[in-house]
Amino acid sequence: MSSIDSLPPAVTVSQVQRRRKPRRGLPGEGPTAVLSVLSVAAIAALWWAATSFHWVAPLFLPSPQAVWSAFIDAWNGRIQGGLPLSEHLLWSAIRVFGAFALASVTAVPVGILMGVSRIARGLLDPPLEFYRPLPPLAYLPLVVIWFGIDETAKLIVIYLACFAPIAMAARAGARSATAEQVNAAYSLGGSFAQVVRFVVLPAALPEILTGLRIAIGFGWTTLVAAEMVAATAGLGQMVLNASSFLRTDVVVMGIVLIGLIAWTFDLGMRALERRLVPWRGKL
Repeated sequence: MSSIDSLPPAVTVSQVQRRRKPRRGLPGEGPTAVLSVLSVAAIAALWWAATSFHWVAPLFLPSPQAVWSAFIDAWNGRIQGGLPLSEHLLWSAIRVFGAFALASVTAVPVGILMGVSRIARGLLDPPLEFYRPLPPLAYLPLVVIWFGIDETAKLIVIYLACFAPIAMAARAGARSATAEQVNAAYSLGGSFAQVVRFVVLPAALPEILTGLRIAIGFGWTTLVAAEMVAATAGLGQMVLNASSFLRTDVVVMGIVLIGLIAWTFDLGMRALERRLVPWRGKL
């Protein structure tokens, strides 16, 4: 018998596929909708119990019924100021999403440029890292002095809060493109603009979407500070006025509304992320 005859039989591709073990997910990976519903229900039940059994005074934590009544009154314009809740929502949405849109279209190119160019990174990184940790209330007076008390100052404060996380996410994402990918694109005759568009930008897209989700949260957080400046309408202004009159039910109602709007937007961003970058987390 020859040495060739003594070799084991070849393994076919189908046998390899049958032997291959399925990819194991991360701990806790899987559908979380049920857990989310249970978490919200538990918080609501604890809130109801704390107010119904008078564990907390209504001044500090109003009952869900009181918050719902405040919502009905606000919707019909029966709270301080006489403006309906829809107008407060409209003005806040214009300020937050307007500044967020402006920050998105400017911060993404800046972040990509910082990721692909050492010169841009050296020039833009110091001012970005300097103002990024500053709280909006720190530079709000300066913005008011420079731009007045109209809508421009409010938009700029929210814009600055959204700009930094988007730019940093785009910069980090641009660094995700490997040297092999970039060199392969150049070897195929691609220009710098084509490499950025077809190689760097797709590689940076997951990080950019994460940065957008973080930025919109910062935008809503900064809204209350922005609407401290001579605002006559807006959720932040409504909450500030209610706190002056110890209307805790209106304060909690405004907080819940802001949280629900931000949460809804975040869910939309997650759905967009699953559509645009379906490969993320599956490699």
